[in-house]
Amino acid sequence: MQFSKPRARPKADSIVPMINVVFLLLIFFMMTARITQPAPFDVTPPKAQSEQEPQDAATLYVAADGQLGLDGQSGDAVWDALVVLPDGAPLTLRADAALPARDLSRILARLADAGITAVDLVVARP
Repeated sequence: MQFSKPRARPKADSIVPMINVVFLLLIFFMMTARITQPAPFDVTPPKAQSEQEPQDAATLYVAADGQLGLDGQSGDAVWDALVVLPDGAPLTLRADAALPARDLSRILARLADAGITAVDLVVARP
């Protein structure tokens, strides 16, 4: 029994250019990505009708139970971190929708005592 020679496979194209493009895209996305600290805890913002987005500023997180978080710090250490913010620097406040209004009022009063007058409250669109 005689078999014929198998057909020669065509030479595969080089995938080096595709790898180069993938690495360039990876570098591009790594350089343009905005790296921020993760939120210290889950916050569900209240609903509002405003279309305006908050400015880029320090973000104070307030949980439903009144727990505070700012730049990796939590509890009373947050108040010490807020004192070192530059004068007139805006502060973004992400309060949970279940936070009682009286607790939010106390926090806002304490922020005013610390000299922070520009506070943006983050809310969710309905």
